[in-house]
Amino acid sequence: MQLRHALILVADPCTTEARRGVRMQKNLRLGIAGLGTVGANVVRLLRDRAEAIQSATGSVVRITSVSARDRSRDRGIDLSGLAWFNDPVALAASDDVDCVVELVGGADGAAKAIVETAISRGKSVVTANKALLAKHGLSLASLAEEKGVALAFEASSAGGIPIVKTLREALPGNRVSRISGILNGTCNYILTQMELHGSSFAEALAEAQRLGYAEADPTFDVGGFDTAHKLAILASLAFGTQIDAASIHVEGISSITPLDLAMADEFGFRIKLLGVAARVGQGLEQRVHPTMVAKSQSIAQVMGVTNAVMIDADAVRQLTLIGPGAGGAATASAVLADIADIARGPVRPPFGRPVALLEAPEPAPMQRHEGGYYVRLDVLDKRGAFAAIAGRMSENGISLESIVQKGKPKSTSVPVILFTHATSEEAVRKALEGIMSDKLVTTAPQLIRIERE
Repeated sequence: MQLRHALILVADPCTTEARRGVRMQKNLRLGIAGLGTVGANVVRLLRDRAEAIQSATGSVVRITSVSARDRSRDRGIDLSGLAWFNDPVALAASDDVDCVVELVGGADGAAKAIVETAISRGKSVVTANKALLAKHGLSLASLAEEKGVALAFEASSAGGIPIVKTLREALPGNRVSRISGILNGTCNYILTQMELHGSSFAEALAEAQRLGYAEADPTFDVGGFDTAHKLAILASLAFGTQIDAASIHVEGISSITPLDLAMADEFGFRIKLLGVAARVGQGLEQRVHPTMVAKSQSIAQVMGVTNAVMIDADAVRQLTLIGPGAGGAATASAVLADIADIARGPVRPPFGRPVALLEAPEPAPMQRHEGGYYVRLDVLDKRGAFAAIAGRMSENGISLESIVQKGKPKSTSVPVILFTHATSEEAVRKALEGIMSDKLVTTAPQLIRIERE
């Protein structure tokens, strides 16, 4: 009997699920704060893909709780059987939630309270909130590291493109020198409409609003601020630096005209709103602005609401990721990727390395940026004006690639287009200040930077 008992004790582990390579099923209970377009799509995708997620992660992922402003709104999804919280912070504190999905939005207020409450209580968080991360990402990441939980944010940058995972997990053997991209689908759609149809900015914006691509107040998008928040997050991941959104030079697209787009086309370029972060000799350059991109570059072919991100690194040289940058389904896909990672485990530092090891970046002044420039001037139709403009450029060491008078003269001025060879931002700004002081132009100059291959 003793021998038989001993044999049973030895043999028993062989019949366990662990020895047969089968993972024990776990449960991950989700609370979703925010049921707008993205939130509703998260609920729908989770239900549609429940078996696949369980198979991939070894966990049963289910929604237990939701919160939104309007309980009566028809979202096209069945919310019966789910706990409803009028207060999303109470949802974050609920004992029936293991992981909180924050889709409320905003840099402060409810969004910050939701995330802080969840992490403080030992719950992992998934968020699509780039404004929150750009402002509070480091403190929230520190808190998550302290509590041993995840803070995941794939959906915060470039919609459905898996750029966060690529930077954080796929490129440890590379030294990234530059990351750039089209990070706002609204702006790319507007510029596409203006180029293809000759629309004014106002007309293209109105069409974007009609289709739901732009908000009623589009300032955050067209002013470049949305792109800047995303760039701040991606720069931290790419370069192992602390988030430094305040140092980003930001310009929007509202000053772009059909003439600018026509001139870009004539000289082999397209205009895109780019976010660019790059290692330069004097530090880390971070900038958001309309950019003339050579048509031969892959990013120039990205039209409509599509986003694209290019990574330049020493080992892989260049990667280009292109995909949907807006829309509920695309963003929900990124949210589900984070949920699956949390269900699968283990927990990783939110920014790829502990916050304590992130370096303080040395911001590179925009005045030292070097490259080619497109300048559009409404020049007074008077003798000597062209020569005076050329003189101001020359005295600042700027070599002109071409100078073109475009279109018919207006009542008092004529449009003049300048393309410069590589020069510095400081030199161009000084030359334009001189031209303005000489009272040679009737309106503020248009300045667009050129990114050549």
